[in-house]
Amino acid sequence: MEKLKGNLASASIFLRNPWRTFGPATIFVVLFAVVVFRNSNFLSSGGLGVAAQVSAPILMVALGQSLVLNIGSIDLSNASLSLFGAIVLATALPHLGVSAPIVIVALTTLFGAINGALVAFTRAPSFALTLGTLGIFQTASLVISKATSVYVDNNDAFLGHLNNDVILTVPLIFYVGVLMAILLWAFMKFTTPGRAMTAIGLNETGSIFAGLRIRRIKILAFALSGFMSGIAGITIIAQSGSASPNGLGSDLLLPGIAAAIVGGTSILGGVTNPINVVFGSLIISMIPITTTALGVNAQAQSLIYGVSIIAVAAFTLSHARKNIVK
Repeated sequence: MEKLKGNLASASIFLRNPWRTFGPATIFVVLFAVVVFRNSNFLSSGGLGVAAQVSAPILMVALGQSLVLNIGSIDLSNASLSLFGAIVLATALPHLGVSAPIVIVALTTLFGAINGALVAFTRAPSFALTLGTLGIFQTASLVISKATSVYVDNNDAFLGHLNNDVILTVPLIFYVGVLMAILLWAFMKFTTPGRAMTAIGLNETGSIFAGLRIRRIKILAFALSGFMSGIAGITIIAQSGSASPNGLGSDLLLPGIAAAIVGGTSILGGVTNPINVVFGSLIISMIPITTTALGVNAQAQSLIYGVSIIAVAAFTLSHARKNIVK
């Protein structure tokens, strides 16, 4: 009987807000249909693969951001940590070989955990602390790279395969992002720490009284954000074969946050679905393509881009809770 009541409650929530479940996918399908209608060669010329390629690094950053947003915090440093990881990876590959990506992901995960510890133990606002570590990672990137591009020799024979090898015109690196989203969805839904993250985002005070280890969970959320930053760093190297403080990955912060929010993640905490974040990242990559297909003037595309993100976020974001980002 209790199980039946639980199933009925879940169904009731679904019926009240189906948009939260299908909204991001629906918006992507609409944008995709508009582009195909306006440009019949979009599919045959590999347009979907281009959109997936563009969205891949955004997706990695957005997945990490969604986990931190889910606990009611924000990580302004995860995009700069991604670029830092890419630069260190490009520098370390000649010396460490195939073990370099593992080392870099471990390093970025550690830095993410440090971010989480600072937030958990100082109780300072996460946006202020991570804004500070953003500057640290940016400076470290400049120092390590000597403010220039770091190129990877024979990248096509190693990480380049993740970008160059395709399935149905879509590069493998995007499928890696989809796999990460599925694993994170399962983690959030079926594990105790994952459910605890959502509980903290919904009601941190109540979670404390319920005996949840708040500090450990916050550190874990930021560590996972750091982990995804490392994967994003690998994505940057796979796509460009180099890393630069001003190159690919230097502008991932706002698209990453936007993709998480457009994917239905609440900035107030307690609501996220990593699978929908996949569609959020695709939407972010499709908006410029759609405006071009519609013949929007180049000078107006940035305006349309911003307005579109605001509109999509307004439709997909849950308004059921009132809180502040911590």
